[in-house]
Amino acid sequence: MNESELLEVAREGIFVMLKISAPVMLAGLVIGVLISLFQALTQIQEMTLTFVPKILVTFGTLLLMLPFMLNTLVDFTRLMMDRAAHGG
Repeated sequence: MNESELLEVAREGIFVMLKISAPVMLAGLVIGVLISLFQALTQIQEMTLTFVPKILVTFGTLLLMLPFMLNTLVDFTRLMMDRAAHGG
C-alpha cells in the first residue's frame, strides 16, 4: 500500500465517521439551542433542564439512525476487506 492509497483509506474513514456521527451531533445541537433559547426567554436556570432532554434526544436519534449507521459501517468494512483481499 502506497501513500496515496493510505490517504484515500484515511479520507474514507473520516468521511464515514462524520456521516455516522453527524445526525446525533446535529440533533444534540438543535435541542441544546432550543433549550438555551427557552431558558433565556423564561429566566429558568434549572441544570436538569439542559441535560435530560439532550440525553433523551441523543438516545432517540441513536435508535432511529441505528440501521443507517450499521449499513454505513458494514459497507465501509466490506470495502476495506475487498481492498485487503485484492492487495490494495
